[in-house]
Amino acid sequence: MHTHLPPVLQHHLTALRILLAFTAITGIAYPLLVTGISQAGLTHQANGSLLTTNGTPVASSLIGQNFSLPKRNPQDEKETPRPDPKWFQPRPSAGGYDPTSSGASNLGPNNTDLIKTVHERRTAVAAFDGVSPASVPADAITAGGSGLDPAISPAYAYEQVDRVAKARHLAPAEVRTLVARHVQGRVLGSWVRNAST
Repeated sequence: MHTHLPPVLQHHLTALRILLAFTAITGIAYPLLVTGISQAGLTHQANGSLLTTNGTPVASSLIGQNFSLPKRNPQDEKETPRPDPKWFQPRPSAGGYDPTSSGASNLGPNNTDLIKTVHERRTAVAAFDGVSPASVPADAITAGGSGLDPAISPAYAYEQVDRVAKARHLAPAEVRTLVARHVQGRVLGSWVRNAST
């Protein structure tokens, strides 16, 4: 004798079969396919675009980092890290360049705290790089949306050339040539500005 299931139960079983099928497709098959393709053709990118020194991973080219001098007093939690003049400085980060707390400050353009912070950054960057505050590019004083941007604008890179050259005892022209060599073209035609890495 053949028994028919009630329509409600039939619908639930159909929904369960669809759930299991899509779980297998989107939760197992698709991730394995994408992982296989990326490992076969884009191994460096798929593994985080890691930068190594003597075979040991030290950073990722996709995550910005700041270059600071050691604290004068390591026990002082209020001491602000001082930027190292030997290195090109990145744009500010709302999350302290910590990839586990990526994000922006969520402060709007009229927020008085943001306005004050931008003014303080402009003054500090201008003094550090030995330039007029009016010439400091926007990316030197405003944090990106992720707080992890690895690239800076060519304007900000060129602004730092003299300071880096002096700190490293190099001719400014030599450092300027290195910057020019690392300026990347526009990614999407005229939509995205040039970057320097």
